[in-house]
Amino acid sequence: MPRLVGGTRYEWSHRAIAGTIVLLTVSIAAATWFTDRRKWMKWLGVAALGTVLTQAILGGLTVLLMQPPWVSSAHAAVAQTFFCIAVSIAFFTGQNWVAGRPEQLTADPYHPSLTTLTFLSVFILYLQLILGAMFRHHGMGWWEHVLNAPLVAVVLTWTAIRALTQYSKVASIRRSAILILSLLIAQLCLGFLAFVTRVDWGRDSVQPELPMVASTVAHVATGALLLATTVVLTIQVWWRSPKTIKQPTLSGKPVTV
Repeated sequence: MPRLVGGTRYEWSHRAIAGTIVLLTVSIAAATWFTDRRKWMKWLGVAALGTVLTQAILGGLTVLLMQPPWVSSAHAAVAQTFFCIAVSIAFFTGQNWVAGRPEQLTADPYHPSLTTLTFLSVFILYLQLILGAMFRHHGMGWWEHVLNAPLVAVVLTWTAIRALTQYSKVASIRRSAILILSLLIAQLCLGFLAFVTRVDWGRDSVQPELPMVASTVAHVATGALLLATTVVLTIQVWWRSPKTIKQPTLSGKPVTV
């Protein structure tokens, strides 16, 4: 092991944390496969293991190939995918999903429906994180990521406000919608700060400076939380929809109510 000084400290810390995550994911996949009677949960555990192993392979290729933009960007995108799967597993194994009977939502008379808006929000966020990864790893310019940001803000605000106005009495949906709006505001502020420190202040820097690193890491982390929260809201809306509402059971055979 090399001396943990300078950037080496961060690189090896990253690898140690990644190895720990792989071991934990193996445990989760094994636990769901052998103890959870829901077939789709077994395969969700397998999906988590598959994405984290893919993430490890892409991380290795990033180092071996000297950080080509497409590999590094794929590495970032798969990481977000794994995080959303992990959050979904936590949600699906929670007491509210396993044993609770969901409160059915009233019919949605609007077009597009809230379900459509939530899926659109997930898609547009995922596109934004790919554009951001390509910009960070010098695969494209900054303007694609920046120009897509207002569209992301409009779609997420529309989705969250629709959820709050239609289903304000449903606590889980209300909490998710409020969290999305809060994270969106924070993300826009952090995005501006990351842009300024990277494109303006750090334009001529030989090495990334602390303000650039801190603002970028905070921006990426908040983006991951925003995407995961939007995925949870999507699951909640779909779960409580009058057309798809089911009584979840550990037997793996939901009963339509």
